[in-house]
Amino acid sequence: MHSLTSMLKYKRKPRTDSIKDFSERFLHPTFGFPDKHGNYELIIGDNPEICFAAHYDTVHKDNGMQNVQISNQIVKLAKGSKSNCLGADCATGIWLILEMIDAGIEGVYVVHAEEESGCIGSSAMVAANPKWMHNLKAVISFDRKDKESIVTHQMGIRTCSDAFAVSLDGILGLGMRPDDGGSYTDSNEYAADISECTNISVGYLYQHTPNEQQDLQFAADLRDALIAADWSKLVFERDPSVIEYAYGTGYATSYGGKWSQYNYDDTYGVHDHEAFEELVREHPKAVAKMLSEYFSSPQDLMDELYEYGAVSDTSHWLNRWLR
Repeated sequence: MHSLTSMLKYKRKPRTDSIKDFSERFLHPTFGFPDKHGNYELIIGDNPEICFAAHYDTVHKDNGMQNVQISNQIVKLAKGSKSNCLGADCATGIWLILEMIDAGIEGVYVVHAEEESGCIGSSAMVAANPKWMHNLKAVISFDRKDKESIVTHQMGIRTCSDAFAVSLDGILGLGMRPDDGGSYTDSNEYAADISECTNISVGYLYQHTPNEQQDLQFAADLRDALIAADWSKLVFERDPSVIEYAYGTGYATSYGGKWSQYNYDDTYGVHDHEAFEELVREHPKAVAKMLSEYFSSPQDLMDELYEYGAVSDTSHWLNRWLR
C-alpha cells in the first residue's frame, strides 16, 4: 500500500504546486497530459461499456505536504498535523484505478479535475461528448465513504437502478448494499446520458475533516475484488430519460449534461429554485446530511453563504448556535 500512503502525503488544492507535483508523479506516467479542462483519461479494450472514475483534487485549504501515520491498517493524519483533511477522498479512488489499469481490466478510466469545486472537470467532459461516452452503460466512481454503499440516488434523484447495485455487489462479493443517500458527485454529471451512474464505498470515513481516515485493508480487498470481478454479469436497467425523485417520475432531456425536469415544472408549477426549497422543507435531515459531506463545519457553510451574499453577518448565527 506504499503508493496509496504516498499519495496521501500531498495536499491537492486546485492550482497549487503540490497538486501539480502529485499529478506529475502519479497521473502523467499512466495517462499522459490532461485535457484542456484538467481531466485525465485512458481507454483499455475495444469500445468498453464501463467508465471507472475518480477525482484528484481535495478540500485542502493550503499548498504543500502533510505527514500521515498508520496503525492497525488505518491511515490518518499524523499527530500534530495542522492539515484540514487527509485526502483519501479521492486518492483511494485514484489508487484503485491505477491498480486496475496495471492489471489490464477493460474500461474507460477518467480522473476528473475539481470535483470538490462543483464537478467542474466532469461537467466539461460530458459537454465535450467524447466518442467513448456513446458506448457506455455505466459510470462507477470510487468516491464514497464507509464500506457498504453502492449509491443509487444523488441529491434525491435516482442515478442507478437497484438491480445494477445488487448485481455489482454480486460480482464484488464485499457485502455492499444499495444506498439512496448519495450527494452530488462526478458520476451524476453522466446520469442524463448513461444508464447506471453510481459511487461505491472505498473505506474512508470523516472525509473533509482533520479526522479523516482510510482503511487500507478494505482498499486492498476492494482492489482484489475489482480485478477478479466478472463484469459481464452486471445488470443494466435504468432508463436515463426517466427521472425518479421524491415526488414521482418525470421525463427529462439532457442539455450540457444537466436534466430539464419538464414534468415536474408542468405538474407543480414551480421553478428549479422553488423545487429545491420544497425539497429542503420536506427532507431537512437528509439535506443537512448531504451538506455535512461537503463542508467540514457549519461555519464553513456560513462563510459560503456570506460569499454568495445570502447573509451579511456570520458571527450572529454562530453565537446563537453556541448558546
